[in-house]
Amino acid sequence: MKRDSRLSSVLHALLHMTEQDGPVTSEALAECMGTHPVVVRRTMGYLRDAGIVTSGRGHAGGWRIQADLDAVTLRQLHEALGEPAMFAIGHHDEAPDCLVEQAVNAALEGTLAEAEALLLQRFSEITLADLAADFARRHAASRRKRT
Repeated sequence: MKRDSRLSSVLHALLHMTEQDGPVTSEALAECMGTHPVVVRRTMGYLRDAGIVTSGRGHAGGWRIQADLDAVTLRQLHEALGEPAMFAIGHHDEAPDCLVEQAVNAALEGTLAEAEALLLQRFSEITLADLAADFARRHAASRRKRT
């Protein structure tokens, strides 16, 4: 199963956007996300619908972060993206007749549900402001190393 990297890509784009004074075009975001501008517009549209970003058209148009960075959590972003599957692990058969497979499914279901709940809880604790601050620290350290 292919991994869903939209959350990682969106976080990357949003952190780049925090460093800009004005709107950022879909083309510029596509370059930093390694994708096509159409994919950026579709993905950012989910965030616009959630009130996280806004967009403008025309010569001075582009995407802007609308929400307070301290108020936006990774969980909110995950939800805005449609709550993609957290894990690429699943059942071989959802409704098996085999008792062994039923036991396996029960063990996997419970364990995966617990792991997902823990991950979502942690996502609720991490904000865009936290990531922006971490980036700023790393950037400053990198600049100090170069001088």
